[in-house]
Amino acid sequence: MRADRLVSLVLLLRQHGRLSAAALARELEVSTRTVLRDIEALSAAGVPVYAERGRHGGFALLPGFRTELTGLNSDEALALLVAGSRRGAQAFGLGSALASAMLKVVDALPESYRDTAAGAAERLLIDPETDLLSRRLVDEEVPDAIAAEVLRAVFAGRKLQIHYAAVDQAPKWRTVDPIGLVTVRDRGYLLATRSGADRTYRLSRLLAAKELAEPAQRPDQVDLDRAWQERSTRFRTGGDQVTVVVRVDPARREDLVSTALTVRAEEAESDGWLRLEVTFQDPRHAEWALWQLTTNAEALAPQWLRDSLRNRATAIATRYGASS
Repeated sequence: MRADRLVSLVLLLRQHGRLSAAALARELEVSTRTVLRDIEALSAAGVPVYAERGRHGGFALLPGFRTELTGLNSDEALALLVAGSRRGAQAFGLGSALASAMLKVVDALPESYRDTAAGAAERLLIDPETDLLSRRLVDEEVPDAIAAEVLRAVFAGRKLQIHYAAVDQAPKWRTVDPIGLVTVRDRGYLLATRSGADRTYRLSRLLAAKELAEPAQRPDQVDLDRAWQERSTRFRTGGDQVTVVVRVDPARREDLVSTALTVRAEEAESDGWLRLEVTFQDPRHAEWALWQLTTNAEALAPQWLRDSLRNRATAIATRYGASS
């Protein structure tokens, strides 16, 4: 629709300051002639668009011009409302802010769109609290005060002091240089450096946090996706990893693979089962993963894993074989 295109044109000029007719045409995927007609229509409607001549000329809005125009149609508003129903923002302590923003999105819509978008959003449920078996999904929450301190330090580029409870360790105070925040399956992580070394902290394990006045030692630009991939690779290849050879029912293959760190080899056997060579973070991780698959999988190697699973199964059988 032309109205949507006019809105997009105004928003492009607000974001970029000045753009040529050719650049606007590329962004809007129309001809330069259409752009010129749209500029004339905006001028006639009272939008202060003016042209600058010369080699670096183009179209711009008069300085200081502001408008409350949102340009949202019903589909765009619905997309925002559905996104707002996801729990990912909770990982960063932004749940209340996101809820407030979604109300403003609905309020900014024209009356003809408002009821449709809000009503449609009520008919979509994203990430419910329980699954089909009525098992409650664990949702890690970060206290608002802690999340606010972390966010301020990340955005302002200042050092951060955290009281962190690592696994199987007493909580300790640490001073770190925050780089960015990542959320994975509703779990929030702080990527940082400490004394120049890369560190990753789960936000739910922060007991306290305090933004410091000292500037953080960090690069001006960061590729968080690349940084996360690099740290994930180091995690998968470090520690007391173990390699396991296992036979598994094809129906449970994904259950096995989803818990393993890597799959090194895989082949089909004559009986229809699959033989895989997989790695786990440590012996405890390997034993837990194979135990979950019950009789739908068999660990072939190493022998200590077979012994451990047999001993566990024997203990269970003995317990339930005794008279009550």
